[in-house]
Parts: sequence; structure tokens; C-alpha cells
Amino acid sequence: MKKILGGLLFLAILLVACSKDEDQTTDHEEKDIGKEPKEEIEVEVEGENRYPLTGLYTNDSVDNRIIGVMVNNHSEARPQSGLSKADIVFEILAEGKITRFLALFQSEIPDVIGPVRSAREYYFDLADRYNALYVYHGAADFVDQMIINQGISFLNGSTYDNDGKLFKRESFRKAPHNSYVLTDAVYGVAEGKGYETTVDYEPLPFLEEEEIEGIAGEPAQHVEIVYSENPMEIVEFSFDEANGSYKRYNDREQTVEMDTGTPIEVKNVFIIEAFHQVIDDQGRRAIDLDSGGNAYLLQDGKVQQLQWENEGGRLIPVKDGKKIGFVPGKTWINVVPTNPSIEESVTISNPE
Repeated sequence: MKKILGGLLFLAILLVACSKDEDQTTDHEEKDIGKEPKEEIEVEVEGENRYPLTGLYTNDSVDNRIIGVMVNNHSEARPQSGLSKADIVFEILAEGKITRFLALFQSEIPDVIGPVRSAREYYFDLADRYNALYVYHGAADFVDQMIINQGISFLNGSTYDNDGKLFKRESFRKAPHNSYVLTDAVYGVAEGKGYETTVDYEPLPFLEEEEIEGIAGEPAQHVEIVYSENPMEIVEFSFDEANGSYKRYNDREQTVEMDTGTPIEVKNVFIIEAFHQVIDDQGRRAIDLDSGGNAYLLQDGKVQQLQWENEGGRLIPVKDGKKIGFVPGKTWINVVPTNPSIEESVTISNPE
């Protein structure tokens, strides 16, 4: 009899325990109804090395020498080739009201870049400051001599014109808008001239991830830079919130790669004001890229009004005496004259 009572008591305890477990399980499941399972967070491995001009990490070597190419921006030279892969592009007035580019390539080097155009002093000076191989096609004799006298590492398309190895003339455009550099040959030709093709670069100042999230400034979805209204030479950048980049436009048309239609997108738009002076009857200019001055820096849909300084030859944003880092990625630097001032030639807006 005792055994029977003991068995019944054990069975009762077991049933109560099972009932509690079922209640707890049901309660937990009810709480999770309507909730999506959490995705596993993938931590990106940054890599051991950092590209000096973009601040992006990689496991590849980062000591290949920068290639600085003079790229034509005449209306008959658009769309260009290779600009989407440039780490930094300087846009500065040449003669008249037309801008020209010095595009610096290091983290990515496209097969073809161009159209390549002639040299100017402030462009080859910039290339030298960034310790780049300076690639151009033609120049006035005195400019060529300055390049030689100053010890600039250069490759002049006039020497290799349409050789099919380093430079090629394309038939779909007319000279002087049809010269393209073939980059596979650049380092080999440079080595043949005794130039270094590997360099240890000091990286530019860059923001870390937590700093990017706290970027200061006013909203800046769109910026318009007027170099000239007649003839039209208007540059625009519009912020794309989906990828946190600015897309470039020239004379109301989006800037894209000629062959692929890939849009030019940059993480930083750095607009600096510098003194310009016409120095001869050909309209050539001298531009002061040493003294610093007023600037705008657009990043992540915001703009800061600050200053620029020449730090060891490189142009750096500064605010209240402190360097401001770039967002890792590509950068476009527009240089505008002091007359009209940066406030008059640059309009920042937030269209709906």
C-alpha cells in the first residue's frame, strides 16, 4: 500500500513540473511572436595596411608610387576615363574659365586614364608635393624646362605620342582631346628613367568610425560651385544618403566614366579659396597654394566652414587650429579664386 501511495505522489509531482515547463515555454514563445531573429553581426577585418590618400585598409602593399595625371575637362573631353578610381582629384582653373584636373591614383589604378592634357606650374608643384609621378601631354617650352630644373619625376606624352605602349591617340575624339595614358606601362617607363616606383607615404589625417558618426556641421545635401556662368562652368555635388557619398555634376550633367557610365562618387568635397593671378598674355595663372585661407568641407551630408593649410605640401582642413580628418574614401578638392570670394562662388543648399 505504501508503495502505491509513493508512486502516486511521484506521478503528481512530475505532472506539476511538466505543467510548469509547458507554461514557461509557451510564455517565452508568446513573447517572441512577431520578432525577427537577430542577424549575426559580421565584423569586417580591416587589414594590416592603410592607403595614404583614402585611409582605407587593405592587406595589399600600399607603397606603390602615386601617379598624378593631368586630365582634360574641356566639354569636348567629357566624359573622361579613369576618374572614378582616383583617390584625390584637384580641380583648378587653367586658362580662361575652364577647369583642369590633377588626378592622383594609388589605391586603384585604371587601365586607361584621360584625355591627358598639358602641364601647368601649380599642377606639377602639387604632384611633387604628394611625391607623385607627374603624367602630362605637352607644355610650353619654359614649363617643360621648369619641370626638368626642379627635378620633377615626369612622363610627358609628347615624348611617347601615340606609341601604343604608354600613350594612345583615340580616333573618336579630335586632338588635343584624344590622348590617353596606358597605365600598365607607367611604372616600367618610370623605372627606365631612374625614378622610384615605391614610396613609404605618411597617411593623410582620417576620421575613425566613431568620429564619423559625430561629424559636426550644418546640413549640406547639395553644393554648387560657379567658376563661370558665361561660358558655363558650373560644378555640383549632390549627397546620396544611401551610400554616404557625393555625386559630381559638370554643367548640369552627371560626371561618369565614359566606357561604363559609372558615376564619380566621393566621400569628401573640400573647397578651398586661394589667390589667383594672371601672369601672361596667354591667360596663364599663378595660384597661391601655400598661404592657406577660407574653406568648406562637405562630409556625410554636412558642411563645416573652416580653413585650409599647407602641411608639408599637402592641403589639409583646419578648424580652430586643429586638423580635421577626412572620411576614409575618395576626395575631390576644388580650388576657387579669392575674387569672387568663396562665399560668392559657392552655394550650399538642401533641396527637398
